[in-house]
Amino acid sequence: MMTKNTDKKREQMMMFSMDDMVPQNHMLRLIDKAINWNFIYDLVEEKYCPDNGRPSMDPVMLIKIPFIQYLYEIKSMRQTMKEIEVNVAYRWFLGLDMLDPVPHFSTFGKNYTRRFKDTDLFEQIFSKILEDCMKYKLVNTEQIFVDATHVKACANSKKMRKRVAHEQAHWYEEELNKEIEKDRLAHGKKPLKKKDDNQPPASGGTGNDKDSISEELPEDVKTQKCSISDPESGWFRKGEHKHVFAYAVETACDKHGWILGYTVHPGNEHDSRTFKALYDKISKLNPQMVVADAGYKTPAIAHRLLEDGIQPLFPYTRPKTKEGFFGKHEFAYDEYYDCYICPGAHILTYSTTNRSGYKEYKSCGEHCAECQCLSKCTESKDHVKLITRHVWEEYMEVVEDIRHTIGNRQIYQLRKETIERIFGTAKEQHGFRYTQYVGKARMEMKAGLTFACMNLKKLAKILEKRGWNTARFLLILKKIKRKEVLKEKWCWA
Repeated sequence: MMTKNTDKKREQMMMFSMDDMVPQNHMLRLIDKAINWNFIYDLVEEKYCPDNGRPSMDPVMLIKIPFIQYLYEIKSMRQTMKEIEVNVAYRWFLGLDMLDPVPHFSTFGKNYTRRFKDTDLFEQIFSKILEDCMKYKLVNTEQIFVDATHVKACANSKKMRKRVAHEQAHWYEEELNKEIEKDRLAHGKKPLKKKDDNQPPASGGTGNDKDSISEELPEDVKTQKCSISDPESGWFRKGEHKHVFAYAVETACDKHGWILGYTVHPGNEHDSRTFKALYDKISKLNPQMVVADAGYKTPAIAHRLLEDGIQPLFPYTRPKTKEGFFGKHEFAYDEYYDCYICPGAHILTYSTTNRSGYKEYKSCGEHCAECQCLSKCTESKDHVKLITRHVWEEYMEVVEDIRHTIGNRQIYQLRKETIERIFGTAKEQHGFRYTQYVGKARMEMKAGLTFACMNLKKLAKILEKRGWNTARFLLILKKIKRKEVLKEKWCWA
């Protein structure tokens, strides 16, 4: 039978409750039940005047709006407001009834500029949600997994200019210089002269004319690409086809997939250089092991972790020796005499310690010229073989021992189920592939709220499952008790 004129219900007038319109198992209902949002009032109390001005928008509703955007992968704040207008669950979550006007899409941006800019509000929100997860004994910080992902910046790859590439100081530079000086003195060498800190002149102009700026740069100065629309982003290259301006979001999580911390950096900075900022946050959690990929396998990171009593777990890295030549592992190191012995039984003696922290060991050219293994050893004109050893090389040897420990291989394989899954979920379900915000501060806000959403969504599901299991257990227990009572009465009868 054909049904017609179904549009007659469009003009019906009905009385209903907002709470009845939202299903009991809706994600926003579970999230609202899992956390008490009143903590936001304490965080933003100083940003509002207590006795002057017009009444402001509820700060909790102001923070919940971007939560909805990142939770449901809505592309922009403008589109988020359009969705709130017609979605009953969104209105219920924000505390709006069906007749309340929805805020203008620029409201959050204006409040961010006037109140929340240059503050750590969003990191505090992330930390508070993580703290609630820890209260339920859900987080295990014994093993922490660390990695970084790149988020495409809101910048046109073709609109760029060149600027002077200033050399960035390493976070371990001061400690390394002391170790180098100590090693040189132990070998009877003079301390190295300090570097000239005079930097080349910065690029001039306003940044609007790419050609004029490029012409003013000296020819012998190293330059790097800089975006005109978002100068704080970095030129990121991955493979042959992916060349974009991006931000690197370095993240840490536990073995259960709970996000423990994050930092945001330009996309052209290496993971080993930005590790210190994230490590300062996760070190407060007292981890026993830090699991990371090959990008973090450096002597400085190994030295820092082992000195703090933390085991670093890094993967195997293939030697970078030219094919057909002896690898470094084939040269035996004599710790007592501080020298290397080559496969041809010749000695490579200590020469010097360079600024990078590597001790150089060189062979005798006259002996090597007559060696039968010369063709597999070196191609230098003077037949001198050079082997380098970092001043913190012993820490790298300990790292290799940890890698070969039974059970650690299975722990490293958990990366694909933890940190890599987090990045995949964030990009596929929460719009983390790119950002429409300009600037590092806005990117930190996006990362903080996105990761807070992911932790909160996971917490809400677990608490709902626990409540369902508890209710089911009580129901079964009640049935068992009822059967026992009936059995007793039957026996008595």
